[in-house]
Amino acid sequence: MTSNKDMKYYTKEEGKDRIICLLCRHSCKLKEGQVGICGINKNVDGELETLVYGHPVAVHVDPVEKKPLNHVLPGSTALSFGTVGCNFKCPFCQNWDISQEKKVNESINVSPEEMVELALSHGAESIAYTYNEPTIFYPYAKDIGVIAKEKGLKNLFVSNGFESPEVIEDMASWVDAANIDLKSWDDAYYRKVLKGGLEEVKDTLKRMIDAGIWVEITTLIIEGENDSDKDLEEMAVFIASDLGKHVPWHLSAFHPDYKMLDHERTKLETLMRAKKIGEKAGLYYIYLGNVPVHADTHCPDCGELVIDRTGYDVTVNTLENGHCPKCHRMIEGVWS
Repeated sequence: MTSNKDMKYYTKEEGKDRIICLLCRHSCKLKEGQVGICGINKNVDGELETLVYGHPVAVHVDPVEKKPLNHVLPGSTALSFGTVGCNFKCPFCQNWDISQEKKVNESINVSPEEMVELALSHGAESIAYTYNEPTIFYPYAKDIGVIAKEKGLKNLFVSNGFESPEVIEDMASWVDAANIDLKSWDDAYYRKVLKGGLEEVKDTLKRMIDAGIWVEITTLIIEGENDSDKDLEEMAVFIASDLGKHVPWHLSAFHPDYKMLDHERTKLETLMRAKKIGEKAGLYYIYLGNVPVHADTHCPDCGELVIDRTGYDVTVNTLENGHCPKCHRMIEGVWS
């Protein structure tokens, strides 16, 4: 299938019979017939073909809080979908059965128009590109997103943050919000274990915020891997200083999965320690995930409870046009 070519998703390598994929920062150089690290972008007749275009493997209607995005249309639902493939190799991936799969089920065909109609028919207020890494199926995502935007839906990217600068610049025209994983503060761990890169993810976060995309950050806390006070402090200071104290930080508990079945589940005390570190750095909005606690939003100025959540359910929302009802401070987010 063809896709919207406002952005060129590849370039020719000068002097060689290869193309360079521009979707993510791996910048895979592909000979004819060769597939990139993600397993689903291929050089076909000198052009980049996204093999999963039109072929989602998971489609669900989720609370937007499940993405997690706590400052985007609270209490609404998002039509969420993903495909096979990923450009990372995280050993703790909870969706490894699709993210590490390379075989495309071509019997499932959902056009961009059909995906948008599906969202509208289910009363969703947004479409979330999620479950696996959406950057690798960006041509499909964008074709859906442009139509969704015309129909009044929001577009949400749930990503590992390894987008190329070219993709981030292009995203600004149609993506409303993103939740980006900041998986570790150790570049060696990112490169050796996850097959990504810390500096690239930090750069992505800065570029997305500069582009006007609403950004929330998720760190899956794994005891013994990324939970040292030093790493958490530096991470929190980076968010506060380089991105903004208003950027929400989701601290999620790890549970054994995929190749880390022998690793212990993250304790609540560990998340609480991380939260205190974030508060000390001055972050306004810190949320704990995968644990039975309320993910409440309070006004940073007067402390008023503006949103109360139980699990993924919003039980209280007293925001008045995005402002605190008590002191009238604007609460940062996408509220309408």
